[in-house]
Amino acid sequence: MKNGMFGVMIDCSRNAVMRPESIKRMVDILSSVGYNTLMLYTEDTYEVAGQPFFGHLRGRYTEAELQDLARYCQSKGVELIPCIQTLAHLGAIFKWRKEYLPINDCDDVLLIDDEKTYQLIDDMFAAVSRCFLTKKIHIGMDEAYRVGLGKYLAQHGYRERFDVINSHLHRVCEMAKKYGLEPMVWSDMFCKLALQNEDYYAGRDWRAIEEKANLPEDVSLVYWDYYSDDYDRYDRMIKINQAFHRPVLFAGGAWTWCGFAPDNAFSIRNTLPAMQACAANGVSDVLMTLWGDDGGECSRFSVLPTLFYAAALQEQWGGMETVKQRFKACCGMEYDSFLLLDKLNTPPGEHTNTAAKYLLYSDPLMGLTDWRLGSGVDAYYGALRDRLNGVEVAEEFRPIFESAAALCDVLSVKSELGLRTRAAYGKADKAALRRLAEVDYPAAAQKVRLFHAAFERFWMSENKPHGFDVQDHRLGGVAQRLESCRRRILAYCDGVQQSIPELEEELLPMETLTCWSRIISPNVISHHL
Repeated sequence: MKNGMFGVMIDCSRNAVMRPESIKRMVDILSSVGYNTLMLYTEDTYEVAGQPFFGHLRGRYTEAELQDLARYCQSKGVELIPCIQTLAHLGAIFKWRKEYLPINDCDDVLLIDDEKTYQLIDDMFAAVSRCFLTKKIHIGMDEAYRVGLGKYLAQHGYRERFDVINSHLHRVCEMAKKYGLEPMVWSDMFCKLALQNEDYYAGRDWRAIEEKANLPEDVSLVYWDYYSDDYDRYDRMIKINQAFHRPVLFAGGAWTWCGFAPDNAFSIRNTLPAMQACAANGVSDVLMTLWGDDGGECSRFSVLPTLFYAAALQEQWGGMETVKQRFKACCGMEYDSFLLLDKLNTPPGEHTNTAAKYLLYSDPLMGLTDWRLGSGVDAYYGALRDRLNGVEVAEEFRPIFESAAALCDVLSVKSELGLRTRAAYGKADKAALRRLAEVDYPAAAQKVRLFHAAFERFWMSENKPHGFDVQDHRLGGVAQRLESCRRRILAYCDGVQQSIPELEEELLPMETLTCWSRIISPNVISHHL
């Protein structure tokens, strides 16, 4: 793999648009350990001439910023490659109803076979051609789950969906030739529709792909998989992708999309078998993806341990001691200190990787996630706060660690607050409830406000300010909800109200723990266009 593409893809589309200065620092670090490629994943967060609403107020990169970044990367031996979307994942633009709803098929998917769609894509290609020095381009097309089933279906009637998406790919690749661009595409939708299997990771028979392997000759396929430590799965899936008889790249994951904290341990465990399978199957181009699902709360620098580990495999440095030595020499602090950030998501009894997020946002009266908790969680976060505050931190990473410690401080009071409230209410212990309302609820709200301040310092150090408005609304909502709950508990204690209805209901298990809108409330939070 040493002669191929070895890179990182940074998500700059889920509110956290990384500052150009931060990207340059990341490039400095990556290039020093063997990475030769950087992709910026931009759905609508780049300037497109003739499309003033595209990325409006979203922190989009200007042409001048991208041109400067391309030159900087080149000076460091790194190829900066645009990673855009030409089918799905364009939900943000459809907020501009007059401008873009006419070309919305359904969900976040563009309307295929509409000329206005292809005018937009042509404008995208023109923009990236002016900004980047490379001819390579990633054109996306992943997770278009209902492609052809919305407005397209109404206009054209039902058509085999593989043929719909494949015809679109052919046209987009033909358009790319106008600009001399060499496209690559996420492979998931093509595999799923060819295999007629939504869980194509479970697929074994790729003859269905060989029967439909008429993709454009000049396209490369990017097989992405972030979830497994099973070598056989990676081996099988690479072979399925290769059945299209087009070049195949692999994209693994450095998990930055669990909320506020990374998951380096999970990422590292999955990276070894993935890269071994790539080597065994002749896949020489490997990417590590840093996604920002549901708000981009996590620092991209927090997964540097994973990225160093992947570099060690790629460059064959040797064991973990060498990795740790290289890490300290480059980053100015201990590898194991960075791994402390993972621990925000590993309180006692927890088996997901989103604990810090759902504990922060879980409502203390409705308690959608309280059923998961045992005892000792508050104490866990108090101890972790102290450990984080005691770390010798390189100055450039201080905002990351201060923000993490401030979140632990919140969770040292709030994690079990709902359980304690419910237990006291169940015993009709108004004295205990009053203590909670007069001490713990105000303390939790104040700690949320302090965390907000620390998190803002981190955000502004790494990202453009656009997108932090969402964090203002979310964190401000947590503080306000704590105050509202406090008032209602006191009203109950004072006999002003006879019950707290939410606490009368049994806690039932709720499995989806990654998305703010699902954690915060069972009630309707509009997501319609």
